[in-house]
Amino acid sequence: MAIPTVDLGLGVPSMSRLVYGVWRLADDTDTSDAHIQRKVDLCLDQGITTFDHADIYGDYRCEELFGRALTARNDLKSRIQLITKCDIMLMSEKYPDRRVKHYDTSAAHIRASVEASLQRLGVDTIDLMLVHRPDPLMDHHETGAALDALVDDGLARGIGVSNFMPWDVDLLQSAMQHQLLTNQIELSLLARDGFTNGQIAQLQAAGRPPMAWSPLAGGALFGPSGSAHDALRERLVDLASADGVGADAVALAWLLAHPAGIMPVAGTNNVGRIAALSDCLKVKLDRETWYELWTLAAGKEVP
Repeated sequence: MAIPTVDLGLGVPSMSRLVYGVWRLADDTDTSDAHIQRKVDLCLDQGITTFDHADIYGDYRCEELFGRALTARNDLKSRIQLITKCDIMLMSEKYPDRRVKHYDTSAAHIRASVEASLQRLGVDTIDLMLVHRPDPLMDHHETGAALDALVDDGLARGIGVSNFMPWDVDLLQSAMQHQLLTNQIELSLLARDGFTNGQIAQLQAAGRPPMAWSPLAGGALFGPSGSAHDALRERLVDLASADGVGADAVALAWLLAHPAGIMPVAGTNNVGRIAALSDCLKVKLDRETWYELWTLAAGKEVP
């Protein structure tokens, strides 16, 4: 069953509803071109064509590894869409003069970061560029103009944000000509704040699909027995068995069932799990079951 596509906006290529997140790519025991290409091929076989990066992932290594694999198989570049992010400044051996982790949304850093990502990925244009975290020191006029210039100069096809609250989105958008196309936020059965704090509502009102990072709660949904989530995990397993899929497919289907058109960003280095990501499309949850899972995750009924 092929993953459907999503239209984010004018000038941006259609993206797959399920996105593959590469933030663990450098942690794999095998980072060869062939192994990375196999992961990409497994995604493409299911219709997962969109890949989510950030400059900092893998201590600034993931974009380089992925770009190297793309260059070795140049046919892949025309079949995929690339998302990346900027503004987090990590403490790293690569930047020995950096004194503290911080954010940088200055025009100079945004341009330099995007140009570096393009070089590492081996492409001419980023399909969707996201500001990774809200920057308390952001000059929204400077940042907005810099982001607009990325599109106008052909370095990015579209712009979005990540981890922004609605007021952060409004502030940045007020200084931009181009529309912000998404907000990538933490969202899962164990991270439900986005449904009630205005993040999802703002995107839904604008017709902009949200992106959900860590949609499986970093594996916490499937930890050892004896945790606070035992009842939830058992119900996920029951529902999964009925549809002949894994429990992770039900957790992803829970997000897909929301009318906002959430785009889960699923990341795993396990090739078996990658091959089964599209199983989430086999799961259909009615309203009561959706709320049943919410209730089990929260440990109490809704108000």
